Amino acid sequence: MKAPKFWAKRGVLAHLLSPLGAVTAALTARRLRQPGFAPGIKVICVGNAGVGGAGKTVVALDILHRLQGPRFALTRGYRGRLAGPVLVNPALHTAEDVGDEALLLAAIAPTILAHDRAAGARLALAEGATAIVMDDGLQNPSLTKTMSLLVIDGGYGFGNLLLLPAGPLREPVTAAAARVQAAVLIGADETGALAHLPPALPVLRAGLVPECAAELRGRKIIAFAGIGRPEKFFASVRTLGGDLRATHAFPDHHVYRASDSARLLDEAAAQGAQLVTTAKDYVKLPETLRAATAVVTVRLHWDDESALERLLA
Repeated sequence: MKAPKFWAKRGVLAHLLSPLGAVTAALTARRLRQPGFAPGIKVICVGNAGVGGAGKTVVALDILHRLQGPRFALTRGYRGRLAGPVLVNPALHTAEDVGDEALLLAAIAPTILAHDRAAGARLALAEGATAIVMDDGLQNPSLTKTMSLLVIDGGYGFGNLLLLPAGPLREPVTAAAARVQAAVLIGADETGALAHLPPALPVLRAGLVPECAAELRGRKIIAFAGIGRPEKFFASVRTLGGDLRATHAFPDHHVYRASDSARLLDEAAAQGAQLVTTAKDYVKLPETLRAATAVVTVRLHWDDESALERLLA
């Protein structure tokens, strides 16, 4: 789905729906009181307060790069048909099986897909894990965390600060912030999100650095993406020096069909343009579209890398 526009500000519809947020808060709070499984190893949760993409997967990937020893990623595998627990095998599993994020994580570290996070942790232990990095799951109490990070997209913040369905939040910001050891702000704080955090909570600041194996400088480009905030990706593409002729935003976790391929390929051929997309989208593309598309990846640049390293230690 695409996030409703009224989640970004407090309009009439958000106001009318806001009383239902009390139900969301109560349900989340009740769920969080349930006991969790403690696996006896380091469990790092990379989560956020709301629904949609905030940059959790790119943070999880960065942390997986930094950890030493047998570290495993743990994900729910959103939009995948498998419930798990299963050890993701990129040679066998497709995005339809395990979701796009699971395939990205599996390219970096052994990855377990599990709707039941405790069952996933038990499988990781059986596979010899000494650390687990959870991609999402801050509101899931079934697995005890040793450290949690609250990821914030600087361009979107916490939206209108209202709870589902009036806004994007799964729980109040104060409740989420009380259970984490630090916040991670990606990009400039354009919405004043940091003002809603406890003053004593450490904030790690980072920016996205785009990279592409193909040379895009001076070339005509058509960019497309099905992520939480496609405009953030399009802004990154613009920094690579190409001539961005068109952008196409699809819903988050979009499944690309033959009709999507035909439309994009025809447009690129008509304009003599190079198609580009995200790594998350690329793993889901039909073969003909994948062959004609370049991937623009992003990595994190930390303002104070040593602060993150101290937390991980």
